[in-house]
Amino acid sequence: MKYQDAVAKFDPVLGIEVHVELGTATKMFDAAPNTFGGGPNENTTPASLGLPGALPSVNGKAVEYAIRIGLALGCEIAESCRFARKNYFYPDVPKNFQTSQYDEPIAFDGQLDVELEDGTIVPVRIERAHMEEDAGKNTHVGGSAGRIHGADHSLVDYNRAGVPLVEIVTRPIEGVGERAPEVAAAYVRTLRDIFRALGVSEARMEQGNVRADINVSLRESPEAPLGTRTETKNVNSFRSIDRAVRFEISRQADLLSAGEAVVQETRHFHEDTGGTSSGRPKSDADDYRYFPEPDLVPLAPPREWVEEIRAALPELPAARRRRLLEEWGISELEMRDIINAGLLDQVEATVAAGAKPDTARKWWMGEIARLAKQREVSPETLTTPEAVAELQQLVDAGKLNDKLARKVLAGVVEGKGSPAEVMAAEGLEIVQDDGALEAAVEAALADNPDVVEKIRGGKVQAVGALMGPIMKATRGQADAGKARELILAKING
Repeated sequence: MKYQDAVAKFDPVLGIEVHVELGTATKMFDAAPNTFGGGPNENTTPASLGLPGALPSVNGKAVEYAIRIGLALGCEIAESCRFARKNYFYPDVPKNFQTSQYDEPIAFDGQLDVELEDGTIVPVRIERAHMEEDAGKNTHVGGSAGRIHGADHSLVDYNRAGVPLVEIVTRPIEGVGERAPEVAAAYVRTLRDIFRALGVSEARMEQGNVRADINVSLRESPEAPLGTRTETKNVNSFRSIDRAVRFEISRQADLLSAGEAVVQETRHFHEDTGGTSSGRPKSDADDYRYFPEPDLVPLAPPREWVEEIRAALPELPAARRRRLLEEWGISELEMRDIINAGLLDQVEATVAAGAKPDTARKWWMGEIARLAKQREVSPETLTTPEAVAELQQLVDAGKLNDKLARKVLAGVVEGKGSPAEVMAAEGLEIVQDDGALEAAVEAALADNPDVVEKIRGGKVQAVGALMGPIMKATRGQADAGKARELILAKING
């Protein structure tokens, strides 16, 4: 069924579970390094591999990060909580159970206000945020698109097994209607920005640092009971979240309209088609046979510690964005572009160093981003906000034009010194010698009599034709404004 027909006929309800990998030095329950990449099974210990006799030990920094997340989401922090064993057999969980939290999460009962592109605020209630460990990674060989279906065999890498996670679970998100896909993507984007601001994770979705499980159900009206839900697993881009929600709403509406039942199951999202396919029947909590983890004592975060963490929380992204929008006077779209490029810190620091917001944005989103793409590095690795502000100050002072400033920036990126040092060393400052500029103007006039006649005849725009020879004569260092004044003065004087 077409999406618009589906949302006209049914009321969609969402539930979103977001997993974020915490950026601790070691894993959740052992001292194995918590790093991305590496050779298969390099970042493991006996505890990571679930070997007999290996006992877990809780990572204190992970607990602190979980409390940070809970506080940022307006949650209550438990005075006491505990871990549980979630029992199921998967080859990427070597213990045959996952150490997680069940009935006693570390954080619960929160709310996150999600701002959509048009400024609409959608409150999303948070049921819980709990700690757990990640599973390993399966690589299916021989099938299509890396899926298990049709594979000859599978390989398991336990480097990720035991990596600290916080899982954030919403209560049902109701009343969003046709904007359900937009709300889902905006909610996960808002969480991603919060994780980065808190410093708890790199939150790089392309590396799996943040993954979303998207639950979708339909009902005939907002007054009707909740429908049967499906859970599309491990969706890891905002565009894919939007597409997955759209597809599931259309698919379920088609089934219900035909009198068929929606099966409660997990589903896989396919990037190539934008569709989902059946995974496995969805288990309920009872199916996992949760029971308290006997090898770990309950956690009781001291209230004083929780309040210290609360007092040290940074300005959260939504508040920061509103403040900077007002201070900088830029559009929501421009701000979103800066945020999506991961350059908000750099632009803000450049403004703090003395540049105007529009020029700071121009440098970081333009020439610096181009050079970074060319070198296949991150823009912030090429230069500093202070250097960019100094470069713009040289432009504002009339010592550089845009073309020369780009040459100076290239020298700065190559490590030749500060903007002022590069400008001086390479002789890139705009020609201030009136004699040299006047000589270049006179030569251009003498070599282009036809252009001179056009200007005398009133076609002042023809001055542009003389700027090329003048710039060539001065190695691009002529003051264009001053050169124009000289041309007109000599022709009309």
